Amino acid sequence: MWQKIKNVYHLSQALLAAIYFNFPSKKLTVVGVTGTDGKTTTVHMISHILESAGKKVSMVSSIGAQIGTKTLNTGYHVSTPSPFQVQKLLDDAVKAKSNYFVLEATSHGLDQNRLGFVDIKVAVLTNITTEHMDYHKNWQNYALAKAKLFQTAQTSVLNIDDSKSYSYLSKLITNKLINYSISTKGQINPKSFPVLLNLPGDYNLSNALAAAAACQTLGVEKFKIQKALKTFKAPAGRMQEIDMGQNFKAVVDFAHTPNALKNALRTLKTKSSCKLIAVFGAASGRDKSKRKPMGEVADDFSDVIVLTSEDPRNEKPLEICEQIASGVKKKILNKNLFIIPDRKEAIGFAISKAQKGDTVGFFGKGHEQSMNILGREYPWDEAAEVELAIKTLSKNA
Repeated sequence: MWQKIKNVYHLSQALLAAIYFNFPSKKLTVVGVTGTDGKTTTVHMISHILESAGKKVSMVSSIGAQIGTKTLNTGYHVSTPSPFQVQKLLDDAVKAKSNYFVLEATSHGLDQNRLGFVDIKVAVLTNITTEHMDYHKNWQNYALAKAKLFQTAQTSVLNIDDSKSYSYLSKLITNKLINYSISTKGQINPKSFPVLLNLPGDYNLSNALAAAAACQTLGVEKFKIQKALKTFKAPAGRMQEIDMGQNFKAVVDFAHTPNALKNALRTLKTKSSCKLIAVFGAASGRDKSKRKPMGEVADDFSDVIVLTSEDPRNEKPLEICEQIASGVKKKILNKNLFIIPDRKEAIGFAISKAQKGDTVGFFGKGHEQSMNILGREYPWDEAAEVELAIKTLSKNA
């Protein structure tokens, strides 16, 4: 009941903000991207394609906002800003002479009406797996929140490979529907729309096809889309390689759900000639039900697991790690499971365990610039911490 009251409050906020800024989304072509995993990368891909095609574009993602030529910070752990912030960013984009606005839409943001009175021309879905069950309670409620993005859009772009969400949402959508697939069953697929990427993994191919479908709907020529995707570089904290001249590979990635962790580990595993070491945790104040499955995924796809803190907030980091460890069986038996609650120490330990040809993946923090401990945000830069650990190891070698 309380959440419904809050949602009505946010809707009224959105209306007042839209009135105050004179409904700025009506002066823009807005593309909304939602999904459990891959939203940020897809938002940046769409923006890159449009910019490469000569369009004036603004965007907002979990990394921050790019309004015209200005880069703005939207706050810690924020993907979809408040209703007032959303409308102001849209208004700022109009003032910056942008014609397009690409927007990352979370299930929380959609359910809480933070995107109320934003006219969406093209709505894109990456996937819907299991996430935020602490908030949504079940998959159907989660999917219904995502569905809000597609109810008023002129065109919907859905992932036919994600069969559960495709079956569910395609029945609710009454507007134009375009589907995509990394197999040949989708309208946009690697055969009908071949793309070359500098990014690893089928999941990034899927994101690229989603972006291609959205941009083609907006009238961008096929060859321009293909040319842009060739030059696309992943956003910060997405399969970001840290190269300090070491003889092993170090990768920072934002994967923080079972599905994202599985995709990341599986991709790194295929490219690793030796051991794959996974360093990760789970955030407090988020869906606790994903903790054991993340342990199971790491058990299946990595050789060594190091569990650590990831925004522990008001929970004890050790208890969170133990809940993840409940899904680990094989690594316990061969003594390749380590629990080190201090993330800085865990990173140093993992680096010290790495040998020539190994790959060390650091998951869950990605681009984020803070760590929440006991409700307080402390500065944190994952890539910088990994770099420091490698430097320290080199000095001590």
